[in-house]
Amino acid sequence: MKKPNAGLSRRQFVQGSAAGIAAFTIVPRNVLGRGETPPSEEIGGALIGCGGRGPGTFGCLGPNVRRLASCDVKFKDRCDNKEYYVDYRLLLERQDIQVVAIATPPGWHALISIAAMEAGKDVVCEKPMTRFISEGRAVADAEKRFGRVFQVERKGGYSPNKVRKIFESGLLKQCDAVLVRPGGFKVKEWSGKVKYEVTAIPESLDWDLYCGPAPLRPFNRHRLGGTHRGYWDYEGGGLSDMGHHHLHALAYQYGRDLTAPVEVIPYAPPAHPECCGVWGWCELKYADGFTLVLESAEWGPRYDRLRHKNLGEAELLNLLSEEDRNKLDAMPDPERLPFFEEAIRTRSRTASHAERSHRVATIYHLANVAFRCGRPLKFDPATDQIVGDEEANRLVNPPVRAPWRL
Repeated sequence: MKKPNAGLSRRQFVQGSAAGIAAFTIVPRNVLGRGETPPSEEIGGALIGCGGRGPGTFGCLGPNVRRLASCDVKFKDRCDNKEYYVDYRLLLERQDIQVVAIATPPGWHALISIAAMEAGKDVVCEKPMTRFISEGRAVADAEKRFGRVFQVERKGGYSPNKVRKIFESGLLKQCDAVLVRPGGFKVKEWSGKVKYEVTAIPESLDWDLYCGPAPLRPFNRHRLGGTHRGYWDYEGGGLSDMGHHHLHALAYQYGRDLTAPVEVIPYAPPAHPECCGVWGWCELKYADGFTLVLESAEWGPRYDRLRHKNLGEAELLNLLSEEDRNKLDAMPDPERLPFFEEAIRTRSRTASHAERSHRVATIYHLANVAFRCGRPLKFDPATDQIVGDEEANRLVNPPVRAPWRL
């Protein structure tokens, strides 16, 4: 697919967009004499991916965002490149759009997020943040490189506390906590179909663009809509769909958003190469000894290798020396990060910024890699790579279909 003609150079566009944001003038509501939002306080926004999650994701942009355009691969019959778009790249050229919400299937999240931030937009992205691990690293790097605001859904906003402070401090070198997270992953509900009927592509749908960086498969309606979750091409089953919901707050509380697991032990039947399927449990151990267990409760015997051991503030403080406890008291409390609508005003990171969200997503992506490989894995959080297993690394950073590239 050829890249559309932008009209302006990328540098000119980004500079113009930034200047446009800086030029906003806020008019007090009492000047208008009504309780309505004055036009000068409105921000131009767009929704990319207009399925079932679209309206909710767009709402995370905040109350003062006006939707100027919508983009979806199913808009071929109504596309006017003004209000309705099929190709997100044309939409991102618009200088009157400052923020975008991305609610496409996850196979598109990384490429669109990076392109939007490069074009000078701030981004709210639906969960899961990405389809595989290397995409998460690319989005986190882009957030820093382009100085944009990024948020996954409406995650974050957790109150800083002493437990978080202990893990964030780096003073606790060893921790034998074991947290077992049972059920709630919709494993069977979001499993793919091994056998399916090939049918004609709807005239309103750009199927090639829907598949995008994933392999171009024969059209199958089960791969479209919410059931796309059951195929590795677009997502990672119920675990990817529900993992961020269950793990974001937990990762914040116990500092698991500061690093990633180093050892992964899966328990699951052999995985299908295209279809997500059932699994039993996955044990993920961190360098400090902290162990997180994900249990599906939908296949096989219940997890019984380690006993759940949840350490609270008092138990964690007892693991520190008196000298380290004094150091902890002298440290500032953890920073409370804002939601998107405040972050775009203050130009600060959100509570679910890309680096933190990447570490959360790595938990369930690593579990899926282990399920697909069918063996224990070792992971290096510093390089985001599986150690000594090239087959597994091909699932950490799988190839994408030309002409797309990460």
